[in-house]
Amino acid sequence: MHTSKIFVLSLLMTGIGAGVQAQTLDKVKSNGSISVGYREASIPFSYLGSDASPTGFGWEICGKIVDEVKKVTGRSDLKITTQAVTSQNRIPLMRNGTIDIECGSTTNNSERAEQVAFSINYFYTGTRFLVKAGSPVKSVEDLAGKTVVSTTGTTNYQVLRRVNDERKLGFKLIGAKDHNESALLVQQGRAEGFGMDDILLYGLRASSRDPAELDVVGKALQVEPYAIMLRKDDPEFKKLVDGVVAGLMKSGEFETLYKKWFQSPIPPKNVNLSAPMSDELKDNLKAMSDKPAT
Repeated sequence: MHTSKIFVLSLLMTGIGAGVQAQTLDKVKSNGSISVGYREASIPFSYLGSDASPTGFGWEICGKIVDEVKKVTGRSDLKITTQAVTSQNRIPLMRNGTIDIECGSTTNNSERAEQVAFSINYFYTGTRFLVKAGSPVKSVEDLAGKTVVSTTGTTNYQVLRRVNDERKLGFKLIGAKDHNESALLVQQGRAEGFGMDDILLYGLRASSRDPAELDVVGKALQVEPYAIMLRKDDPEFKKLVDGVVAGLMKSGEFETLYKKWFQSPIPPKNVNLSAPMSDELKDNLKAMSDKPAT
C-alpha cells in the first residue's frame, strides 16, 4: 500500500480507537470490567486500610458510582479491578485507558481539564504545612531560607515554587515521590516543612506512629477543589458520575459520609481528623458545581 494511504489509514484507526476508548460505559459493558484508580496514602479520601485494601471517603463514593454503572450497563457481574496511582502517573493512566475512574485527592483545575474531565467538586482544601510539634514555623514566611518538601506532580509543588519566587523567601524546595516520603523527610529533620493540602496533612499525622509529634500550621496559601477524575470527551459517563454525586448531596447521604470520614474515628488507628466541612463545600452541596480552580 502507498505510504500516504498507510498514513491516512493509521490516523483513521487511531481516531477510531480513541473514540471507543473515550466511551467508558461502552468499554466497560464490552469488557465486563471497570478499573478504579486509588491512592495508597491520601487519607481519608483513598488509602490502604489495615487489611491492605483501598478504603476512604472517595473510595466509597466510587463504589456507589460502580453500582450505578452495573445498573446502566446491565452487568451485575461487572468485575472491579483496582490500580494504585501516584501524583505523577494518575493523568497518563487515565488518558491511556489503564484506569476508568479515579477517586482520590486530585485537584480540579483548568490546566488538567485540558487532558481529563472532572465530576462535581466533592471537597475543598488549601496548601498548609506539616511540621514537627514545637517547631518555630507557624507560617510560610517562617520557612525563609529553610528546606521545604512537597510531593512531585502535585499542584502544591507548583504553588510553593510560585510563592517562593513572588515573596522572595529563598527556601529550598525539594520533591518527594509520594506523601509518605514527604512526611518522613520532616520527621527525620531533613525538611522543616511539608507543603500539601491541609486535609491530607491531617490524615498523615493521624496515621503516623505518634500523631502528637507533628503539627499542621499556617494559613492556606490558596483554596482548591477536589473532584473525581474521568476521561475527557465522554459526556455520557460524566453525566452518570455527576448524577451519583448530586444524588448523594441532595439526599443527605453525602453529609453522612463526610461525618464518617472527617469527623469520626477512622482506620487504621481510629483517630478522628475533626475536620469541619468548609464553607466552600457547604455552598457546593447546593450549587453542585464542577468549576475548576484557575
